[in-house]
Amino acid sequence: MSHVESEKLLPKVLKILQAKEGYRYSIDPFLLAAFVSLPAGAKVVDLGSGSGVISLLMSQKDPLAKVVGLELQEALVERSRSTIALNNFQDRVEIVQGDVRDLPASLMSGSFDVVVSNPPYRSAVSGRLASGDERSRARHELAGGLVDFLTAASSLLKSGGRFFIVYLAERLPELMAEMSCLKLEPKRLRMVASREGGEARLILVEGRKNARPGMKVESPLVIYKGAGRDYSDEVLAIYQ
Repeated sequence: MSHVESEKLLPKVLKILQAKEGYRYSIDPFLLAAFVSLPAGAKVVDLGSGSGVISLLMSQKDPLAKVVGLELQEALVERSRSTIALNNFQDRVEIVQGDVRDLPASLMSGSFDVVVSNPPYRSAVSGRLASGDERSRARHELAGGLVDFLTAASSLLKSGGRFFIVYLAERLPELMAEMSCLKLEPKRLRMVASREGGEARLILVEGRKNARPGMKVESPLVIYKGAGRDYSDEVLAIYQ
């Protein structure tokens, strides 16, 4: 554990272990977790669960939910399992090592109410790769791209089940097209901008398995107040 530190995820509520160097969580999982509409007692799977942040937040959102985090990288799996134990969530959250391109047999097709994902945003040939294999795999499509994550989500969801994703705004057309093709009909969309009146950097999208067409576009989420680095009131509320 010499290269791992404990940081508070939410004040006096949750803690997470993460490497001092390597993959570290950002604000994106918090935005996605706040966007998720979680049915009571849902079975939830977090595809590409990384440090386990979203899995923890889903369980915090509904203590009766049964949450499974699927993560490929062994180091992240071990770290997130330690985080689950640190928070005494072993009976609520399970971390499974596996690949979205070849789902483990324990994750049965059509058995989940909700799938959430904060997948790698960038193609393997897009931009500079993050330093260190752990961060590169978390941010770039080196071990499964968008279609792989969406295919896994469609397979795991019950008919009528809900899919939630945070993704790059610039890849919105691709995301919408692929979701529709895989019967994850887009139902809600929210743009995320750094500042009021600025361009969207991220998108939050909800899809429904086998649903009819028709989507609600919500008001944008703004990260910062004015020109400074202070979080907006809504983002502060999400954290707190």
